[in-house]
Amino acid sequence: MKAASDLFRLLADGTRLRLLRVLAQDRFNVSELTGILGVAQSGVSRHLGLLKDAGLVSEQREAGYAYYRLADETRTDGQAPLWALLDAHFTASADDSSVLEDEARLQEVRRHRKENFETHGDVRQLVPGRSWAAWARALGHLLPPLDVADIGCGEGYLTLELARWARIVYGIDRSDQVLEQAKALANRRNAVNVEWRKGDLARLPLHDASVDVVLLSQALHHAPDPEAAMTEAVRILRPGGRLLVLDLREHDQQWVRSRFGDQHLGFSDAALEHCLRDTGLNNVRVQVGARHTGDPFVVLIASGVKPGTDASYPESFKRSVEHR
Repeated sequence: MKAASDLFRLLADGTRLRLLRVLAQDRFNVSELTGILGVAQSGVSRHLGLLKDAGLVSEQREAGYAYYRLADETRTDGQAPLWALLDAHFTASADDSSVLEDEARLQEVRRHRKENFETHGDVRQLVPGRSWAAWARALGHLLPPLDVADIGCGEGYLTLELARWARIVYGIDRSDQVLEQAKALANRRNAVNVEWRKGDLARLPLHDASVDVVLLSQALHHAPDPEAAMTEAVRILRPGGRLLVLDLREHDQQWVRSRFGDQHLGFSDAALEHCLRDTGLNNVRVQVGARHTGDPFVVLIASGVKPGTDASYPESFKRSVEHR
C-alpha cells in the first residue's frame, strides 16, 4: 500500500504528467524538455530524477548528452494497468490548451533536430561534416560584399553569419541588454565589420538609401504596425536593394503572445506579399522556407527589390532582377 501511495503521490504533479506524455512520444535531453515544457532546467532535472527513481523513466547517455525516455519495462510489467489509465488520460486531454502548447514546442524541437542534421542515435543519418550552417556559409561565397542591416538582431547570431560575406552589417535592436550580449559574442568571434545600434522597427538609426540588403528575421510579428516597419526598412534601402523577410505563416498558437511578446500570430502568404508590394517593392516573392509535419509553425520567406539600380550590385545581380 505504501508503494501505491508513493506512486500516486508522484503522479499527482501536473508537470510530471506532462513529462510522461512527452516522453511517451520520443526521447529528449534536459535542454529540449526545458524548451518544450517552459519549466526551469533545475525543475525538469528534479522531476526526471523522481520519475527515474520510480522506474518510470530511463536515462541513456550518448555523445556527451543524457537522453530520457519511458522505461521499456513499464508497459509490460505490473505497471501496465497504470499506463492504460495514463494513455486514456493523455488521449482525453489532447485538446487541452497546455497540451497543445507542449505539442507545438515538441514539434519545434524535432524541426531543430532535423535542420541541424542531428542523428539522435540513427547511424544511417551519420554523414560527417553535413550541416545547414556549412551550406549557408557556402552560399555566402557566391554573394558580393554588400552593406546589410539586420533589424531586430537579438543576440546577434544571424548578424555574425551575415558578417562572414558582407562588407558591413548593422545589427539593430531596441534592447540594450541583448545588444550587450551581441557585442560580447562579436568580440569572442573577432568580428570587425559589424556595427551595433539601438533602434526601433518604426524608426531605424540609419540614413536613407544607406544599405543594399535589409533583413527582418522573425522580427515582423513583433511590430505593432508591420506595414510601417516595412516602409521604414525600404527607406534605408538603396535603389536596387533587397528586403528579405523570414517570418511565421499565420497560426493559432496564442501562448506565444505571453511567452515571446508576439504582436501578431504570423501572416498569410497573400498578406505578406501585399505588404511588400504596398511599400513599392518590385519582383516580390513569397515561399515556404521551413515546414515540418505536425508543427504548427511554418516559416515563410519573402523578398522584394527597391526600384532603380545601384553601382554596389554587380551587373549579374542586376540582370537576374530584371529577368526574373
